[in-house]
Amino acid sequence: MNHPEATAAALAILRNPATFQWVVIPLLALVLYIYANEFAQRNWKPIAAGLALYVVHWFYEILNALIQHFSGHALWTVPTGTAFLLLIGVGIEISLMFSVAGLIMSKFLPADPKMKIAGLNNRLLFTLVNAAFFALIEIFLVQTPTFVWVYPWWGALPVFVFVYIPFFAAAFYVHDWLPRRQIQFIGILGAIDVVLMILLAGILHWI
Repeated sequence: MNHPEATAAALAILRNPATFQWVVIPLLALVLYIYANEFAQRNWKPIAAGLALYVVHWFYEILNALIQHFSGHALWTVPTGTAFLLLIGVGIEISLMFSVAGLIMSKFLPADPKMKIAGLNNRLLFTLVNAAFFALIEIFLVQTPTFVWVYPWWGALPVFVFVYIPFFAAAFYVHDWLPRRQIQFIGILGAIDVVLMILLAGILHWI
């Protein structure tokens, strides 16, 4: 196990208001502006892409926190450097980034969802490229004290396959769905996230 002490450090600052920093406010304002601008232009597909990735992101963070509760250590953790630690593996800054990541990256999608690039469907190719890019960013992050892969077998490859491919697949495929199906996916998974947070964090205090 790599850096098991990171778990104790993260738990010490988990949702601790003493760590709060004002940088959170302009970051939140920027996220709201991005969504407000898309809403004003009635750009529903980028909004759906952004929200789809975000609800998947929260589901994964809840699962990671549950792993910590039942095993003693999460797969990834944030022991320091955040203005507010939401769950053991996610600070508020990275969560706000993920809230717009799907929206921003969907702007680069070709208009035709069936078009192929290098023999691959462009939605699949963009999913793989973005997943690889974000996995590479994590390689940098784990070189800093702010982000830790706790287990030696949990690294860039499993992060690429099991985390970021689902993140961007959700963003880019939901982007093309009919509005009713988009609302169902985002609404159902978002509701599950909210219920799990209320139950596991608010009532049981497991995460």
